[in-house]
Amino acid sequence: GGGRVETRLSRRRLAVLAVFSCYSLVNAFQWIQYSILSNVFAVFYGVSFTQIDWLSMVYMVAYVPLILPATWLLDARGLRLTALLGSGLNALGAWLKCGSLAPQRYPLTLAAQAVCAVAQVFILGLPSRIASVWFGPTEVSTACAVAVLGNQLGTAIGFLLPPVLVPNTPNDIDLMAHNISIMFYGTAIVSTLLFFLTGVVFEEKPKYPPSHSQAVLLTKPPEDYSYKQSITNLFKNTPFVLLLISYGIMTGTFYSVSTLLNQMIVTHYEGEEVNAGRIGLTLVVAGMVGSIICGLWLDYTKTYKQTTLIVYILSFIGLLVFTFTLDLGYLIVVFVTGGVLGFFMTGYLPLGFEFAVEITYPESEGTSSGLLNASAQIFGILFTLVQGKLTTDYSPRAGNLFLCAWIFVGIILTALIKSDLRRHSVNSGIMNLDVKAVPVDSPVEPESTTLKIQSTL
Repeated sequence: GGGRVETRLSRRRLAVLAVFSCYSLVNAFQWIQYSILSNVFAVFYGVSFTQIDWLSMVYMVAYVPLILPATWLLDARGLRLTALLGSGLNALGAWLKCGSLAPQRYPLTLAAQAVCAVAQVFILGLPSRIASVWFGPTEVSTACAVAVLGNQLGTAIGFLLPPVLVPNTPNDIDLMAHNISIMFYGTAIVSTLLFFLTGVVFEEKPKYPPSHSQAVLLTKPPEDYSYKQSITNLFKNTPFVLLLISYGIMTGTFYSVSTLLNQMIVTHYEGEEVNAGRIGLTLVVAGMVGSIICGLWLDYTKTYKQTTLIVYILSFIGLLVFTFTLDLGYLIVVFVTGGVLGFFMTGYLPLGFEFAVEITYPESEGTSSGLLNASAQIFGILFTLVQGKLTTDYSPRAGNLFLCAWIFVGIILTALIKSDLRRHSVNSGIMNLDVKAVPVDSPVEPESTTLKIQSTL
């Protein structure tokens, strides 16, 4: 078919972004709420630190086998159903935790956390899909950064609020259970409200496509799409494979540092659980600022590879400085170095999503994002286990140096990525031109004004 396709921005896009960011926030809060209180929950449930670490790592373990079915569901059944599943399971897991408020109920709280982990599978891959489907080309990277920011803010609140709500009272288990119940029931009520808001606000897509790149995708018949072929195309895309590994290394490092932060701080600063949470908050809030700045920068410059590489290098430097200043005895230094580390390391997350969408267009944003997150979970599990072992047997420095070595590998891989900005080329190349879908071998239209719809683009 031919003719001009109208592009227009929907006012609903802001509400969609806001609701998604909020329920993503609650899911991230539930991820970190145990590990930042690892010493408290170890006493409450009468289990080891390793078992408490698994309450965080279950998020990573669940993601890996479920991500392909989840991305298939996103492509086959759409954005609205996926959003409802994510927010609904998040609320269900929160209510199940309310039933685990007794020392002998560790298995139940683990099961509840597993439900929240499944919810995460339907959440983490959506930022780039929501940004692409609902936002225009001059705001898409910023929208993706805001969507990721919701998850980061949840982690930040998870660092800050639990140590305040649940102070360490090892001699009064009843008081500890009461304090934990306030946190659990509050989370359940908020997550349930957000589930209902998701049902009201989310639609599959706006009435009009927000960009030419989305308009082009609408011209492709649904029967031409093959999920299996899309996966195959992604793994044949060498730049994407390099990004897949480097993104996994960086994000897996962030997961590991976040999970073990309480243990690292308490090792050198005994009794400073609340400050450990505040340092975690500083790390993530600085990262949120970094995310927004990176998103705005990408929308303005489109320098995806250069920005990604610079942020990677600065994250490496930040982790080295954090590692060698952790044991100086000055908490203020840890606050500063943690903030610098978070600014770059957490700021990298939306960069990876948007870079992947650019170099894999027109493949599904949900599939590329899902694979990036699966890589992050695999590296996160491995890094958490190894760093935790090194921290326990040797010192936090040994564990952090292990991560530094891997980030250096990630720098090399990022430098090797070929920057082929396909989505940007489509949005730039057809401004004010008719959008047409024509056969690949058609001699009628000149190359500069024709959009050839190929899954192997």
